[in-house]
Amino acid sequence: MSDFKVFDYMAKHQYEQVVYFYDRTTGLKGITCIHNTTLGPALGGTRLWNYASEEEAVIDCLRLARGMSYKAAAAGLNLGGGKTVLIGDPDKVKSEGYFRALGRYVQSLNGRYITAEDVNTGTKDMDFVSMETDYVVGLEGKSGNPSPKTALGAFHGIRSALMHKHGDDTISKYTYAIQGTGQTGYYLTKLLLEHGAKKVYFSEINQKYIDRMKKEHPQVEFVAPKDYWKLDVDVLSPCALGGMLNDETIPQIKASIIAGTANNVLLDEDIHGNMLKDKGILYAPDFVINAGGLINVYHELKEYNEGRAIRDIEKIYDRLLEIYKIAEREDINTNQAAKVFAKNRIQCMKNIHDNYIKR
Repeated sequence: MSDFKVFDYMAKHQYEQVVYFYDRTTGLKGITCIHNTTLGPALGGTRLWNYASEEEAVIDCLRLARGMSYKAAAAGLNLGGGKTVLIGDPDKVKSEGYFRALGRYVQSLNGRYITAEDVNTGTKDMDFVSMETDYVVGLEGKSGNPSPKTALGAFHGIRSALMHKHGDDTISKYTYAIQGTGQTGYYLTKLLLEHGAKKVYFSEINQKYIDRMKKEHPQVEFVAPKDYWKLDVDVLSPCALGGMLNDETIPQIKASIIAGTANNVLLDEDIHGNMLKDKGILYAPDFVINAGGLINVYHELKEYNEGRAIRDIEKIYDRLLEIYKIAEREDINTNQAAKVFAKNRIQCMKNIHDNYIKR
């Protein structure tokens, strides 16, 4: 029997709330975690996964919620971090009633938590959720598919990394390798090509996406997944699975920059963040560089304006430069520096709100 204790974990990482919910009509089983609401309501997507156990589900939810706090804070948004996980087989449980039941539980939190699509949930599912709650974003007809905006943020993040590392952010002077071209990696590849990238490689395991890239952009060269990390390029952009920067892959890397859209790409944040630092590889922290989609849906909470959203996404460039300065000044890896940056903003806002002012 596991010795994992939810309350001990919450105390250690300063969570506010963990809610379990069950709907007897549809069989909906889920957990919502709210990490921190200092900056504003917690926002985070709903992930549907056939977890092996309830413990695995709650640990995943807790970890993802805390990551959303850092992502929102580092993105300069007035949002906190939260997440919902649903336990079930995506091929069996989905229905209108299932997601409307979810919407009712989201509504019961009275605006403390706002949801959106995530793994195995989509905009159509969120349309059902929206029938029962106002606290959902990423709907059809509003900000739409977040992938192009996530890719845009990563594009500006790559430019920022090039500027810090080489003193020149001209895309056409460098070479790139994209891992995963199904969604964000696909759009990132297009942006790099539009700006005259010197050479672009791609690695992908889904034949459908391999065929699409070869048809639409034949100048982009395919490399087998086993050869991806040892490519002699300037920038590696992992846009697929997490945990890909590890003891096996890092020793192979020849690139001077790693900047992509994948979440939790460091298998161990401290160990592998330090390994990259020791090798002189500049790592753009994932929760900063991939925040374009979050920034975009945040603008749905007001009257959505794409131009304003894009201007906020472009700020990722300067934000990363500031994080790199923190890393150098404090002699820490860039992922740790990004957390310092995010925590400083949360603490600052907490301090300025410690006195009551009627508005």
